[in-house]
Amino acid sequence: MTSAQITLTVRHSPSAVDTRRGVVRLHPEVLDALGLRQWDAVRLTGARVSVALAAEGDPAGAPGVVLTDDITMSNVGVTEGGELVLAPADVRPAQTITVSGSRMASKSLAPETVRLALLGKVLTVGDAVSLLPQDIAPPPGADVAGARSKLAAAVGASWTSELLTVTTTEPADAVVVKPTTVLAWRDGARTGEQARPAPPTIQTPAPQASPAQPMTAAAAAPAEPPHPPVPLADLVGAQEAARTLIEWLELAYQHPELLEKLGAAPRLGALITGPEGVGKATLVRSATHASNAALVELAAPTLAYLEPNAAARQLAEIVAHAVSTASNTPTVLLVTDVDALLPATDPPPVATAVLDALREALRTQRLAVVATSAHPESVDPRLRGVDLLDRELSLPLPEAKTRIELLRVLLRDVPVESDVDLSLVAERAPGFVAADVIALRREAAIRAALRQREADQPHIAQQDLLGALETVRPTSMSTSDTLQTGGLDLDDVGDMAEVKQSLSEAVLWPLQYPDSFQRLGVDPPRGVLLYGPPGCGKTFLVRALAGTGKLNVFSVKGAELMDKWVGESERAVRELFRRAAEAAPAMIFLDEVDALAPQRGQSSDSGVADRVVAALLTELDGIQPRRDVVILGATNRPDLVDPALRRPGRLERLVYVPPPDAEARADILRAAAKNTPLGADVRLDELAESLDGYSAADCSALIREGALTAMRETLDAAEVTAAHLATAREAVRPSLDPAQLAQLAGFADRH
Repeated sequence: MTSAQITLTVRHSPSAVDTRRGVVRLHPEVLDALGLRQWDAVRLTGARVSVALAAEGDPAGAPGVVLTDDITMSNVGVTEGGELVLAPADVRPAQTITVSGSRMASKSLAPETVRLALLGKVLTVGDAVSLLPQDIAPPPGADVAGARSKLAAAVGASWTSELLTVTTTEPADAVVVKPTTVLAWRDGARTGEQARPAPPTIQTPAPQASPAQPMTAAAAAPAEPPHPPVPLADLVGAQEAARTLIEWLELAYQHPELLEKLGAAPRLGALITGPEGVGKATLVRSATHASNAALVELAAPTLAYLEPNAAARQLAEIVAHAVSTASNTPTVLLVTDVDALLPATDPPPVATAVLDALREALRTQRLAVVATSAHPESVDPRLRGVDLLDRELSLPLPEAKTRIELLRVLLRDVPVESDVDLSLVAERAPGFVAADVIALRREAAIRAALRQREADQPHIAQQDLLGALETVRPTSMSTSDTLQTGGLDLDDVGDMAEVKQSLSEAVLWPLQYPDSFQRLGVDPPRGVLLYGPPGCGKTFLVRALAGTGKLNVFSVKGAELMDKWVGESERAVRELFRRAAEAAPAMIFLDEVDALAPQRGQSSDSGVADRVVAALLTELDGIQPRRDVVILGATNRPDLVDPALRRPGRLERLVYVPPPDAEARADILRAAAKNTPLGADVRLDELAESLDGYSAADCSALIREGALTAMRETLDAAEVTAAHLATAREAVRPSLDPAQLAQLAGFADRH
């Protein structure tokens, strides 16, 4: 075997045929250079070393690219766009392989079935491997159809998303699974042995209604949810958190004496935080099911709206039911949206009773209390005491790759056209959480159904998913004023090349090329101050920037955050930045920022403006890091903005939007008149030369006024002539003030 090696750029494979099958696609020239034939093993070296099967890629593709799936990228510790060193791999037949997986998989799947699924795959210790058989080029002895039917019968429809981890192999290097390989579950059965039967499903009856106060279904759910829990492998973006919660539950349930010996209380109280709709309660239900525990749910918002005495009675009944259940089987008491019941400010009279009831529950053996909240800063701090919920897990906002995987999981059992590009859909869905992706699927299904009412085999097409994006908004944006881009991007902005370049570097580069900043050891700019005369396209530029970067934009004008009540303005600032973080990648657009953040100490509004400036400064460079959130302020009077806001680490990049010159005015006139029929005597270039002092808004207004002039002559007018535009100039006068232009130019020179 040759010792040649080559470095290639990693790209995610768009082919569903290759997905999760341990196959990488290489250009034919690369296969020749490495001395490999199709289906030979190749060693992949990134942050760690793994192996895969090498298959021939598209001869018309780029030779310097290796196409891999998400599991392979995870196994070698690289991301899309990273570099991977490839070399021929020497693999030996596996004598023994030990694997681990979810509790459902390990209890439901016989080792012989797992071996049948892994047959022909090449593995190393530590690799994640799916149960999807290698059916592109099945190895000798493979029974792909039999493996699929056995897996589906044992696990159900979710078998395609189950992942196993290779814990040991013999020999201890790269191996290939053969029909003679002995496969074993870690701490479980192995091929040739009788698998242990799965434990019976534990069902806890719903609490009985009290004659004095009937228990509502919304407040206390039965231990078994109406729908089966989501398999752990389908918890895209939350699998690590799920494993951590399962470990906590198993320690509390199965090894309380170990915790006591080590000086820890044998109980579990945890708070799960994350944006709304990200799947916090789903995570708890799946982890509870995987731990073979019963589940009792308490919907805190429902209890919060009851009269205090009724709420206390119902809470006592629910906790008593959970305690009773825990006497027979391990139990989790799940309190959803706990901030509604225990707010940090002005706690209700029932708050003390709630805290006491939760303490009583935690004193019960084999009863864990887990609460969820999308607003952890709004939760009563007493809940996080050492005797209550002293552990915390946080679910992040899904990134682009996570959204792609969410779409794959949610659409895998749905008939979808073969040309659907999930990467494009995910790219156009910034800020979407799991609940939003489910809503997107539902909306796309409705569109597909309306389009194919008579079809025998309807399918969801790309147009259905992209059309659904027009109506489905991220949950984090549902109550926010957003800036509509109108389909604009920076290519639609004429001239202003230097301004567009500056904005791209400061706003788009940190979001599109974070690896470059990390590689060079510098932090990206945190914010930009866009300034220039009125009517010269600052807001238009922001809309085009948002359209180019596919950003969610939170638009705040002037003094909208000002409030006469003490503390309310600061709270509004904190909420603005929190919502932006939950909708990332996002941009906060502070229009007329001079009214929002004037120089401190010079206002006569009882200090409201000073407090808003202080809150802005705290959020801009505070302790909490902002991921994928860019701040952009716009103003006509940059000299009035508080100087502290313009320091490095805040709105550090100052970008001047100058008034349009003759060439830019001509471009603006052409853009404004693209749908207006002009007479043969109209010379827009000559007209632009004569419009000195006209802003971009003035140029657009001139075309509009010319059309109205033509309509005044006759409502049947078919075109706008030079005479009409000359008349319009008498009504539309230049709005740029020479003194203001000189002042802004001087500020630009100084900064």
